[in-house]
Amino acid sequence: MATHVLTEADFDSTSWHDNHIHAFRLVEGKDGTGDLILDLDHIVDWVKAEGSGVQFKVVPATLTFHEVMFPRISIDFGAASAAFGPIMIQGIERRIEHKAHYTATIWRIPMTFPSGEMEFEARGFTQTARAEPILSESQSLNPSE
Repeated sequence: MATHVLTEADFDSTSWHDNHIHAFRLVEGKDGTGDLILDLDHIVDWVKAEGSGVQFKVVPATLTFHEVMFPRISIDFGAASAAFGPIMIQGIERRIEHKAHYTATIWRIPMTFPSGEMEFEARGFTQTARAEPILSESQSLNPSE
């Protein structure tokens, strides 16, 4: 398998719409920063299927945001109208803010299911595919995939 790696240089040409997060963790780093690591199913392509349907090329991936500071994470499974499951994100947003002594890159990950969001400062990210893409009728992979 050829390792496929994305970085913040690929941000404008990459979509995370309807990607699913199965797990996340915060790993303490240096000088009050750390890494935010997401285990996600990344939709590489939406493929028109026979008839009027759509299939998805999905790859399991690890998305790591580097030198994260000031994370705010809000996830409300209590308000969801369905059973517990992976987090579906609307996408990933990036903006620049000028602070008193530095310029910060702010990342926001709004959630479609359940309601919520993650927002934090980070230097950048690395996303590494852990397998080849799988053609699926679902936007997320099951554990065996």
